Amino acid sequence: QLFMSFLGVCGGEFSVLRSPQSVAFRDGSWPIPGERIPDVAALTMGFSVEEDLPWPGLAVGDLFHRPQATVLVTVKGVDKLPVKGFSYPIENAVPFSLDSVANAIHTVFSEEMPVVLQLAPSEERVYMVGKANTVFEDLSVTLRQLRSRLFQDSSILSSLPLNSLSRNNEVDLLFLSELQVLHDIASLLSRHKHLAKDHSPDLYSLELSGLEEVGKRYGEDSQQFKDASQILVDSLQKFADEMFNLYGGNAVVEVVAVKEFNSPLSRKTRSILQTSQTQKENPYNLAYPYDYNYSVIFNIVLWMMIGLTLAVIVISYNLWNMDPGYDSIIYRMTNQKIRMD
Repeated sequence: QLFMSFLGVCGGEFSVLRSPQSVAFRDGSWPIPGERIPDVAALTMGFSVEEDLPWPGLAVGDLFHRPQATVLVTVKGVDKLPVKGFSYPIENAVPFSLDSVANAIHTVFSEEMPVVLQLAPSEERVYMVGKANTVFEDLSVTLRQLRSRLFQDSSILSSLPLNSLSRNNEVDLLFLSELQVLHDIASLLSRHKHLAKDHSPDLYSLELSGLEEVGKRYGEDSQQFKDASQILVDSLQKFADEMFNLYGGNAVVEVVAVKEFNSPLSRKTRSILQTSQTQKENPYNLAYPYDYNYSVIFNIVLWMMIGLTLAVIVISYNLWNMDPGYDSIIYRMTNQKIRMD
């Protein structure tokens, strides 16, 4: 099943472009922690997470109808994008990945080989698993392949209004090649529509850095950056609609727009003041949070011990009140031998 969500980061901003009725997002300005974005994707797809997510933006949806696909597009170099849909500010925009969601899909649907595609064109980083190797075997993934793809007859250059962007500038071509990837993903998937109707959920994670490079090259106040931003918004909205329709309206499409990620620079170290620091961080002496499997393990151990205890009591009672004359052949033979003597 495809879950599509387009996320935008307002310094960061998280935006949901398309979602089915089974997934309930609420309209509001509730901030979401950047490190919990993968948990939002997991919960919308029906998977459990290790830690509860007390975020009002996502309500409890239909538990029996989960999305068929998730599409998450990360756009670097801009605080927010004027996309249509629900948008939420992001707190602490740290780097994240959907590896945990991909692992959950592999674990539950390993035999059905779901489509999992994670791609960062500017870094030539690609990860395909399952049926994605068949569907996207012709997808251009290296910078050299993307450049040659742009100058083919069926490329987006023939239909996009470039305005102030140039076909002869490497930075502009990098930006346009990422848009070409979006177009090719939807085009290739449309040739394999049967994969969007199977019972396994699909996952798409894309990272676009072309707009960031345009801003560095021309400046964020330049006409080139403004034109590129508008072209990107239009392309994302079109991509979201195409993917949403390919999965029969049962997909969540999300976009994350982030100016730059906040990379933590501090290391975890031991200190002679560790005790006093811990007391300051936890002034009410609260207990540490339990693992999310704690209740399951506790119930297994509890009822197993109760069952074993009851079994020992019943067996002991019956052994104590056993009548040797009606118990086994050993006692009967013994009694018979005594009478004969």
